[in-house]
Amino acid sequence: MSMVRKVIDSCRFGGIQYLIYKVQDKLSGSNKAFWYRYKVLKEADESKYPYLLDVLYGSSTGEKLHLDAPVTFNEKVQWVKIYDRNPLKTLLADKYLAKEWVAEKIGEEYVVPLLGVWDRFDDIDFSKLPEQFVLKLNNASGSNIIVTNKDELNIKEAKAKFDEWMQINFAYYCLDIHYRDIPPKIIAEKYICQENKDLYDYKFMCFDGEVKYFWIDTGRFTHHRRYIFDAEGKLTNYRWGYGNDGDVPTPPSNLKEMIKIAARLSEGFCHVRVDLFNVAGKIYFSEMTFTTEGGYGHAQAELNRELGSYMKLPTDR
Repeated sequence: MSMVRKVIDSCRFGGIQYLIYKVQDKLSGSNKAFWYRYKVLKEADESKYPYLLDVLYGSSTGEKLHLDAPVTFNEKVQWVKIYDRNPLKTLLADKYLAKEWVAEKIGEEYVVPLLGVWDRFDDIDFSKLPEQFVLKLNNASGSNIIVTNKDELNIKEAKAKFDEWMQINFAYYCLDIHYRDIPPKIIAEKYICQENKDLYDYKFMCFDGEVKYFWIDTGRFTHHRRYIFDAEGKLTNYRWGYGNDGDVPTPPSNLKEMIKIAARLSEGFCHVRVDLFNVAGKIYFSEMTFTTEGGYGHAQAELNRELGSYMKLPTDR
């Protein structure tokens, strides 16, 4: 039934032309369907957003979106995309501006050192950067390049990537509207990985200043696994998008401090996922995400409903 729903919603979204593009993408590896969808979302009148979210949700999950009375976590994420216009979310989604806010909130020692910020790739003077660093876009997700050896960096390829990324407004990937007014910039951060060690992602699911669950992502670029723990650090049987087989990572000894930090940063938000790093006991802030996985994450149904019960929308208060 979900596959039928996805096909129906693809037709609703862009008609036969969109389906043709999706088939062409499968056959040729092109990206025409994405650009077609992006254009539709970018040019749409805001009055059409609820309809478009319903279509996107159906084509992504195979389920009907109950935007007027959302229950699950994923449904409520769709609601906050277009109805929760807290300007602070825009500031904190900006990976450049968020650093100052986080430093004031919990202390500068938790912020990954900034090496530079530029409006254009061509303005970067690589001679002034260390041998290892991370380049990333401030107003998107997944738009970054990890440089472990500057001499091996293909600057021409890196420029092509950032030039393309900077032309895309991330708000129109999935109608995450709080990204819309973030001016694009390129930032360079200190490389904080330990040599020959996987840098774990610690992602804390927070609701109104309280951590309910967190997960640890391992092997993000090799054999991605996700282990979900409760707020006491006990491993659960829940799964969310990735397997949890293999060696279970042990939560760090300073987990309580990490939970305290995540809770502090999440105060005043019905939901935000606070991502942290822990490098040899040193805690670093990574980012804050207000629409976790775009509201399309493949969480188990029980977990999806439980997290939804914690997420108190302004209309619920």
